[in-house]
Amino acid sequence: MSKPIFKLVDELPTGGPTVIALRSLDFVVPGQWNNLVGFDNTIKTITGEDDPALIQQIGERAVALYNDKSQGYQRAMWLYETVDSASGLLGTAAIANRIGQDSFLSFLKHITPKPEKAQSIDLTVKLVTELVAFCQINGIPGDSIGDFLAALGDYSGESLMRMAALTCFDGLIPLGAGFTDKALSVVRGTSPSEIESNQTFKGVRDLIPGSDAKQKHNFITQSFEGAKSWIDGFVTSKGLTQGKVLDHLTQFVEFSEDKLDYLGAFLDVTVKYYRHTGAQTLARRLIERAYAEI
Repeated sequence: MSKPIFKLVDELPTGGPTVIALRSLDFVVPGQWNNLVGFDNTIKTITGEDDPALIQQIGERAVALYNDKSQGYQRAMWLYETVDSASGLLGTAAIANRIGQDSFLSFLKHITPKPEKAQSIDLTVKLVTELVAFCQINGIPGDSIGDFLAALGDYSGESLMRMAALTCFDGLIPLGAGFTDKALSVVRGTSPSEIESNQTFKGVRDLIPGSDAKQKHNFITQSFEGAKSWIDGFVTSKGLTQGKVLDHLTQFVEFSEDKLDYLGAFLDVTVKYYRHTGAQTLARRLIERAYAEI
């Protein structure tokens, strides 16, 4: 990894597109996400300790755990970072220097809408990324679909917010109602070679279980089939609709309903929720483990 875990957490933004977009989803998982920033601050908040010597000891142990390559923490962080970068790769350079300068609509000439097939594959690959990262963090085989599905019911905090963002930003907004059926239909009907050409898949393919494209394609399909009932139940229990999510996003961007395909692409480019909440998830798990060991 290019940066140690304490630096990743210290450098998390307190504002900007990602934070604003995630805060717009508080109505989905109220009170679940606290934007913990700063490694020492995170240790104090999670443990309730304020003794500087103990905080340093916990921090050093957490860093050592993260640096231990026999553990899966670094691989999980790589997945979180890579899936965000791959998903938003197209168009990033074109609009990076314009963020904050103009209204949302002025960005449209720099972004092209993502075709439904590409968006559907992105959604399924991001779900698999969550599954594999979960396995890496918990030290279990990366193809443990059943363990992941069982754990989804206990997701909370940053992890639950990440699933809420996946549901809303990569599902409801670009694909609309019934997005899980659409995505599953697309991925079932997509050949392994087509999956291989998807930018998001290419970013994380090395850690997706399977020895070849066909096996990886099967794993993606099986994983999304398994998670579909949880996602559908989440949407239903929260009363989520595309319109409701869009209403809360008005604090972030201006848009018109005929530009929703562009909005999905814009969110891919500017909102790095996997990296942001992933670093927070890892920090929490590392700190909790270090504190228990000490």
